[in-house]
Amino acid sequence: MSRLFAGSVINGMPLANRFVRAATWEGMATADGAVTPRLIDTLTRLARGGVGLIISSHAYVSRAGQGTPWQLGVYRDELVEGLKALTAAVHDHGGRIVMQLAHAGAFAETELSGRPALVVSRAGVADAPPAIELDGRQITALIADFAAAARRARQAGFDGVEIHAAHGYLLSQFLSPAFNRRQDEYGGAIANRARIHVALARAVRQEVGDDYPLLIKMNCSDFIDNGLTAEDSLQAARLFAAAGFDAIELSGGIIRTGRLAPSRPGINSAEREAYFREQARALKGKIPIPLILVGGLRSFEVAEKLVDDGIADYISMSRPFIREPELIRRWQAGDRRRAACVSDNLCFAPGFAGKGVYCVTRERGEVKKDAEPDAEPVCS
Repeated sequence: MSRLFAGSVINGMPLANRFVRAATWEGMATADGAVTPRLIDTLTRLARGGVGLIISSHAYVSRAGQGTPWQLGVYRDELVEGLKALTAAVHDHGGRIVMQLAHAGAFAETELSGRPALVVSRAGVADAPPAIELDGRQITALIADFAAAARRARQAGFDGVEIHAAHGYLLSQFLSPAFNRRQDEYGGAIANRARIHVALARAVRQEVGDDYPLLIKMNCSDFIDNGLTAEDSLQAARLFAAAGFDAIELSGGIIRTGRLAPSRPGINSAEREAYFREQARALKGKIPIPLILVGGLRSFEVAEKLVDDGIADYISMSRPFIREPELIRRWQAGDRRRAACVSDNLCFAPGFAGKGVYCVTRERGEVKKDAEPDAEPVCS
């Protein structure tokens, strides 16, 4: 049997296989972030389809942190009941689900939230909308928002939480010199830029305990001028492991920056897959916790080699599951053809139109290659 289908455990959370659904903005929550029947159906289809671990779309931990319309929220207690219905449905179909906790920071949708954006440094944000540079008191409040969100996630039945510190969202902005120009204890050296993440891990543990899976998603590199480098990413990963995170999901790039953004178009060959594999190879042996690799995975053979070669412990995908929620069942049954996703990024356009994310190409019965994205990509 392939190692991809071997069971494993992350801090007491048993997983049936090594496949992870990377957090994907579905655009299926209500305007105020509540769960809808359609969102429940979308995630239970993934559980039925055999995905070992489902990571929910980035759920905003405060109103000021909302990054997209119809985004899942976890910023107030009243949302917990709907979230319970979601986790119960996933569990009923044998799935495991982790909630991704996020704050958009400089990329917040201020027109939706009605609040100014919170930024690490105003000097690090070109053409910024009305924004507030976080002071020490606001950083303490931000940490408390993440900790309270983690408590709500556990109350709602999620099997764990993942802190979103990638792709240019607020916690990614702290790590990146391109955004972080601070002169206090949160700026400068990478140990300072990762200080909030370490404090956040401690605060979350106080709310949910040591026996609850706590993951973090981070960039291997920002791939922008003056961004987070691979060397600093490795140092941050070591700090995160020492702080008590149970696994790292490794991604890269900054949203709204084009070709090196997280979701790249035209992944039509094995050579174009796993575009962060070399960074994962450099990091994997230097951290004592599991590494989850995301970024352009489309074929079983590539995924299997990554795990067999010790480059990653888990394989994370998002766009392939928009096209084929049943992909893992298909692979496990012996049909090892590559994922049908053609990486055209057309799936995001209906999300921004209020219809929820879905595979437009599959709906049309078309197959396009090397298409350019029609909407801002937000997943891999």
